[in-house]
Amino acid sequence: MLSVLARIIDIAAVTAGALAAAFLHRGQFAPLGDAERVSLAFNCLLAIWMFPAFGIYRSWRGKRLLDLFARVVLAWIAVECVGVLLSFSVHRAESLSRLWLAWWALATAVLLVASKALVYAVLKGLRREGYNQKAVAVAGGERYGRFLIDQMRGHPEAGFRPVLLFDEDAALAANGSAPSVDDVPVERDLDTLLDAVRAHGIRELWLALPITKERTIHRIVMELRDEFVNIRFIPDVRSLALFSQPVVDLLGVPAINLAASPVTDLRVLPKLVFDRLFAAAVLAALSPLLIAIAVAVKLSSPGPVFFRQRRKGLDGNEFEIYKFRSMKMHAETTGRVTQARRNDPRITRVGAFLRRTSLDELPQFINVLKGEMSVVGPRPHAIEHDDIYKGLVRGYMLRYRIKPGITGWAQVNGFRGETDRVEKMRDRVRFDLHYMQNWSFALDLKIVAMTMWKGFAGQNAY
Repeated sequence: MLSVLARIIDIAAVTAGALAAAFLHRGQFAPLGDAERVSLAFNCLLAIWMFPAFGIYRSWRGKRLLDLFARVVLAWIAVECVGVLLSFSVHRAESLSRLWLAWWALATAVLLVASKALVYAVLKGLRREGYNQKAVAVAGGERYGRFLIDQMRGHPEAGFRPVLLFDEDAALAANGSAPSVDDVPVERDLDTLLDAVRAHGIRELWLALPITKERTIHRIVMELRDEFVNIRFIPDVRSLALFSQPVVDLLGVPAINLAASPVTDLRVLPKLVFDRLFAAAVLAALSPLLIAIAVAVKLSSPGPVFFRQRRKGLDGNEFEIYKFRSMKMHAETTGRVTQARRNDPRITRVGAFLRRTSLDELPQFINVLKGEMSVVGPRPHAIEHDDIYKGLVRGYMLRYRIKPGITGWAQVNGFRGETDRVEKMRDRVRFDLHYMQNWSFALDLKIVAMTMWKGFAGQNAY
């Protein structure tokens, strides 16, 4: 029923888009011409036929709404392209206005996305009020089962309601009664679980069991193979993977990335474009300031304008980072880099101001233009520091699974400057991994805005 309603809404959006295109094209409300009506009929039929192939009408409960929007837009572009080809094949293309077709493509795409967003918002509100909820039984240990229960209750808009936890290793409660986890009853007998799924109409069964429970998993799947139950395998890989990765296709075989970059697909394209455009704009707009800083650095003490140092980039590939020199020329012990400290005698007066305001970091936009860095990402550290902290801080080197950045989630949350204690580096890494786990282009824009709002200065910058 919902699938049929979704198709009706989409056809209405396609029709409304055609009428809106006619208004925008002619500057007034007017009925569609014969060729336009034929094209509309063709495209409505094509939409009914092609949209399901893009997965638009499958359940999007608990999934990313942006993925649905992208699929809808791509599906509509495909429909319009096929529609135009059909018009050429029947020699009616000359009767269609190219401008009307362009307006139709744009208006319908907007209306389709808006209608999906509206339906999603309505369903989200209903689910928050307890309607349209799917009962879920979880088969797994207490620890991971509790985590999944918390996730369901923490996101009621997804429409999942935990009703039963199966844990054959669960211990009885102290009073001898049946155990429970967060008010969800726990069942220790597999046959009772299967009977409960059948008797209570449970349509979602999540298998959060380890691979060592293969026989149990196989029996559950075989016992319920004739039931209309969605059986999902949700292995607990949190201790192995620091990234939330979907199942990917690798040579036709499903695979889960336990340690891989979380931003390697087409979603990263806006980030790549933004990096180059933003870096070019900053360098062009601030060129007078950059020249003035270069002169001040040159006059502050003997030595080059730029400080260059080898750092690790994406996947550990080394590059040379640029900064305005803020210290007097000095020699470091081989294999050791001494961090700048408060009242460090090596820092020049000009350098102290540059470091306090982070103006010394501006040349790194050159690294961004070269593709070695991103505007937003984990800050790269000296290679000598990497060698020290990779054995002390869990997940430290995973920061280099994406391009390092000029600013980042850790920096806008106050973790910048000297890391004189391991605890400080752990906190910084924790924020960096949070950024990587939850990356989106919108988060990048938020971090840029926070950086500009809060300014580059900080109490730990010296």
